[in-house]
Amino acid sequence: MARLARSTAALLTAAALITATPAHAGTPAAALAGNTPQATLSTQAPELEQRPLWRDKVAAFDGHIEEVWAHSPSMNRDIPLLVLPAKDPGRPTLYLLNGADGGEGTLNWVLSTNALDFYKDKNVNVVIPMAGRMSYYTDWEEPANNLGGAQKWETFLTKELPGPIEKRYRANDKRVIAGMSMSATSSLQLAERNPGFYDGVGSFSGCAETNTNLGQFIIAAVVGLRGGEKPSNLWGKPGTPNYLAHDALANADKLRGTRLFISNGSGLAGKWDLWSSPFTTPELDVRTHIVNGGLIEAVSNICTHNLEAKLNSLGIPATYDFSPNGTHSWGYWQDALAKSWPTFADAMGIAGE
Repeated sequence: MARLARSTAALLTAAALITATPAHAGTPAAALAGNTPQATLSTQAPELEQRPLWRDKVAAFDGHIEEVWAHSPSMNRDIPLLVLPAKDPGRPTLYLLNGADGGEGTLNWVLSTNALDFYKDKNVNVVIPMAGRMSYYTDWEEPANNLGGAQKWETFLTKELPGPIEKRYRANDKRVIAGMSMSATSSLQLAERNPGFYDGVGSFSGCAETNTNLGQFIIAAVVGLRGGEKPSNLWGKPGTPNYLAHDALANADKLRGTRLFISNGSGLAGKWDLWSSPFTTPELDVRTHIVNGGLIEAVSNICTHNLEAKLNSLGIPATYDFSPNGTHSWGYWQDALAKSWPTFADAMGIAGE
């Protein structure tokens, strides 16, 4: 009976994936959300055991930035967001995801790059969730005890949050989502699983494939070794319908019509790996950059070339940035962020402004 129940559940999951109504470019957030309970937003922070590490950086920021807390009904928790509002109403929104750090430590877009300064004059709404470490920003099949319980990040990012956040900032229905490392995979997955909801996607040093041996190894390293959770808690066992539905390489055809910026370094050391680099710190010293960062980037380089080959075979265009040097580190992602802007601006309909 248990085997029959599992088989039936798998078939129902597959059927739901096939029959789900896709979004289309310019889709109002409410159309995708349907009857999903919406996030509630507040600028009043809840009581916290520790002061967020990013708050001092935000306090010193020379520009308009807001700390917003979004209560997620599906996860029953408050998610901190940093929002750079556009100067004018009716502007697009860029959702910028952190990597395995999730924004909860020191290695994120806010504390490790000039992202806030770069976007402050772009006149778009920039939303950076400052939580979600090791989560892959996906809906897990099982709770993650070491990561705060229920992980329903796709539900939060695509159904609970966009309506309230875009209403608050009087945004239009143009959206881009981007991430690096872990969240590069997430950005591709979220766009594929909600076709057309995002007009553009940015993937910096990611690994689209999740159902291959290489992809499973990376997930085990992030979720298992670093997160202390069973990798199967995400989408079940490799090869099952739900797992296959989260393989961004296998589902690359769903990116058709989406503007794509895809970048990766080679893994060879470059200018941001030297002792003189501002991105070299006691925590991320030269040896860490060159050895650990070099190996990880070389692996993601393989993944990214596999994605390029798949997209080419499907006739889906993308803007690629394969640097001859570059390790898995923040200096190169900061460079990629700047290079991606023309693609993002075009996707959001504001190129040439």
